[in-house]
Amino acid sequence: MQLSTQNSFMASSRATRVLSLTRRPFSSSSLKFDAGVSMVQGASRGIGLEFVKQLLEKNDKGHVVATCRNPDASTGLAHLKHQFPDRLKLLPLDLTLETSIQASASSVKETYGHLNLLVNASGILSIPQVLQPETSLNKLEKSALMLTYEINAVGPILVIKHMWPLLKVGGGFGTERSTAVVASLSARVGSIGDNHLGGWHSYRSSKTALNQLSKTAAVEFARKKDPIVCILLHPGTVDTDLSKPFQKNVPKEKLFSKEFSVQKLLSIIDNVKSNDNGKFFAWDGQEIPW
Repeated sequence: MQLSTQNSFMASSRATRVLSLTRRPFSSSSLKFDAGVSMVQGASRGIGLEFVKQLLEKNDKGHVVATCRNPDASTGLAHLKHQFPDRLKLLPLDLTLETSIQASASSVKETYGHLNLLVNASGILSIPQVLQPETSLNKLEKSALMLTYEINAVGPILVIKHMWPLLKVGGGFGTERSTAVVASLSARVGSIGDNHLGGWHSYRSSKTALNQLSKTAAVEFARKKDPIVCILLHPGTVDTDLSKPFQKNVPKEKLFSKEFSVQKLLSIIDNVKSNDNGKFFAWDGQEIPW
């Protein structure tokens, strides 16, 4: 009877040790890179390209993964790859194909094993002969709604979904933050509470959807105690190809350069705290109402 009890105790102890090992957090010593690993989705030009540039310049040991539909066609990325051949990885990622997103996640896992920062920078507002911001309800078309929603909301949340395991592993390791960060570029026009002008139905609603999807992901991260903070950022009106057709009525002092806007946004990212999870910030750090 005593031997049986002892054997049971030993078996129970072994089971407890095995269980504790399976629950043990991922050791930072097993990560492949000591410095942070950042990913910028939508990096071919504009704000996304500027994020890649500043992330590489501000940390001489950090690694950056730049993704877009066709990296080979981006002269800006080619120039940065020439400057930072060992710290910049270029990957194709088509937001309309989940298999493409999965392939990018697999490549990042194989090369780096983790992520510390994900920036969702892609977005569409207008495409000649295809998509224009609506000035009236009677100009609304289903095709415009669906295309804008797919690129501005569905694609980014699927990127978050597939990069989530890599962000959980990375946390804040190799950075000055305590957590990993997901920062998706939204827009003030996506705020329902701040909508006083109307119009731009497709773009507004796609950014509102991105806000809700990201907020919901943030709630799940918190509930599961994942070391990830998920925020949304309004970059201001930035002098890029996206805003160029609509800059005529923008005061000069409110039209920002890419350099200025990204510098401000990176400052928010670098100083983010756990209690900022699920918040929506403007470029100046002020919270925007939902």
